[in-house]
Amino acid sequence: MQARIRRPAGRTLGTPPRRPASRLAGGRGSATFPWRQARRADGARGRHGGNGAIPATHHNRFTWIETGDAYYTALISAIDAARQSVRLESYIYTAEGPGLDIRAALIRAARRGVQVKVLMDAFGSLELPGDYWDGLRAAGGAFRAFNPLELRRIAFRDHRKLVVCDGRVAFVGGFNISSQEVGDGLTRGWRDLAVRLEGALVKPLADSFDEMFQWALVRRPRMLRLRRFRLPGLSHRRVPPPQILTSSPSGRNSPLRSALVHDLKGARSVRIISAYFLPSGGLRRALVGIARRGGDVQMVLAGQSDVPLSRLAGRALYQRYLHAGIRIFEYQPQVLHTKLFAIGSVVYIGSANLDARSLGINYELVVRLDQPQAVLDAERIFQSHLPACHEIRPEQWRSSRGLWEKLKERVAHLVLAYIDPYLARRQLARLR
Repeated sequence: MQARIRRPAGRTLGTPPRRPASRLAGGRGSATFPWRQARRADGARGRHGGNGAIPATHHNRFTWIETGDAYYTALISAIDAARQSVRLESYIYTAEGPGLDIRAALIRAARRGVQVKVLMDAFGSLELPGDYWDGLRAAGGAFRAFNPLELRRIAFRDHRKLVVCDGRVAFVGGFNISSQEVGDGLTRGWRDLAVRLEGALVKPLADSFDEMFQWALVRRPRMLRLRRFRLPGLSHRRVPPPQILTSSPSGRNSPLRSALVHDLKGARSVRIISAYFLPSGGLRRALVGIARRGGDVQMVLAGQSDVPLSRLAGRALYQRYLHAGIRIFEYQPQVLHTKLFAIGSVVYIGSANLDARSLGINYELVVRLDQPQAVLDAERIFQSHLPACHEIRPEQWRSSRGLWEKLKERVAHLVLAYIDPYLARRQLARLR
């Protein structure tokens, strides 16, 4: 008989139970969530600095990875070099292509005694055979599916992409493990981006994975509360914002949204590359305000998309952006999957798009870099997209679409900006 589980007093609904980050859970573990360990989180405030803040990013080294070919090569190399632990988290994992090579590398690591943990979203990895990870388990590794499919909570997905090896090296970005992303993003494969990190940020990224991995043990529907994810000892209300930012389905004031609003307030220059672009009203007004005050706002958005409805919804608001002086470029040769935001003197890189799902429905993970070199690199990456883009010009945009096209855009906007979030909130209310 299962013990009755009680939520610790004083903990905000929306916050997942915390546990000591030094514990690296392996195997399948117990199906009972260790709620009582949440009380220990207050003692963890000193782990990343005296005030509980993640160390400043100038203590971190970073390398940008701009193609799928380079990403999967770097990933396999890091896994093969691991001697203690490998943590891998992804939304989509397909059986063919790089999925086979990465699985083989994970099994090799487990066989040489490395603690290997793999976390996949149950919906994003739906096409994997049921026995796909049996070889990893037999070698001593662990696999868990996040939020197993059930209609009452199907709206909420783990969209994060994170790999951490030995607590030394981390990969954060937009790449899934999929043959669709193999290539250079120009002649073949989706255009995407990731960053390889070494330094102070790696340990809290590993802690972040461990929280999600432990949470995936929960199986009873009423136990999966879809709480707001927070790193131990961090408050999303800190100013300036922390360097690791999350978003979840627990409310409107996500750490990611709060940080974006904070950084946009004083920005004069904004560069955005987003696969799905449908920001909230507050973020939209902030971008328009910067442009109207004479700031430089430029965006690379999808000319081709794996979610055509999202592209239509984003286009419904082009006229407002163009009227304010924002420049819009649509990436043409391949599907755009990059998520990069350069706002003034900071750069955001991770799994989140600027849309309703990333900002308030799905679980997301983003790193906020405040190093001058990161800003220079982001500008270079942005400029590297432009030769393959078509610029949307105000005078042409007004006359380029017929009534039917405009109607499709409005309907798509209604579905993704209002109906989808409304249904997600309804599901969340039933799970409280």
